[in-house]
Amino acid sequence: MSYTVLLPQDIVEEGKEFLTSKGYTIKAGKGVTSNQIAEDAADCEAILARTAPFPREVIEAGKKLKVIARHGVGCDNIDVAACTERGIQVTYAPESNANSVAEYTIGMIIALARYFLPCDRAVRSGQWETRNTFPAIDLEGKTLGLIGAGRIGSLVAKKAFFGLDMNILAYDPNVSEIKDVPQAKVVADIGCVFAQADFVSLHLPATAHTKGMIGKDYFQAMKPGAFFINAARGEVVNETELREALASRRIAGAALDVFDPEPPLADNPLYSLDNVILTPHNAALTKEAMIRMALHAAMGIDDVLSGRPPKWPFNRLG
Repeated sequence: MSYTVLLPQDIVEEGKEFLTSKGYTIKAGKGVTSNQIAEDAADCEAILARTAPFPREVIEAGKKLKVIARHGVGCDNIDVAACTERGIQVTYAPESNANSVAEYTIGMIIALARYFLPCDRAVRSGQWETRNTFPAIDLEGKTLGLIGAGRIGSLVAKKAFFGLDMNILAYDPNVSEIKDVPQAKVVADIGCVFAQADFVSLHLPATAHTKGMIGKDYFQAMKPGAFFINAARGEVVNETELREALASRRIAGAALDVFDPEPPLADNPLYSLDNVILTPHNAALTKEAMIRMALHAAMGIDDVLSGRPPKWPFNRLG
């Protein structure tokens, strides 16, 4: 029996080739609005989902749907509860982007420590002698604080400890130790991480519990010369309070790959600050990660439609 897989948004060729090699028919979607996806999904057994929204009305329109495979790690754009009610398996690709985001984080730690962007601006504007004014620091012996020590956080710890000789301090209620970095100290008090770290990096999902949890109190606890990095989810941070901490130089600087909302509004006050690096939620968008995301999502579809338990289930059925 031939099954049809809906692609509301395009994916790299490797993912499409995997699906066609398994005998699936690929249906390119008309667009990414809920109405368009709902119409397209009516005759499909599977959806390979990227960033478009998949609310309840889309789930209910897909009368033949058996699986929605997320091209990435987070499933906050999918009504997972509605899928579970209808017996639709949701899969995701939790192993696809960890290394890419970890490398991004290390890159931002170095960029912040050495003031790469301000130095670049100074050279371009002919202010050569300002090279003596930037308070650049070595990373050896500095403390990296991790909020979240799962796949990505633990990889960041490994790269920072063994590659940069940094000390690792982590908070994660689900982790008692970082296996690959036994020297890392995992603490039960998140405030301890903010107070002691020279760099604080977020690696936790956006949930009802975590949304807006990082705000003024934590920024006030940080060292004045400390830096903040968020390549996780924008909703986890109170952006207004972060901006105030940056504008007042309460903290030295930040690197942000995620925002709330996305994309940032045209008048976002962060644009006017010279001590923050802003990137367009592309920490995971390397060529290699995009191939892994597409393949792992396609593999999830094949697992379900072939009657196998999926390797990366997001919801539990039955």
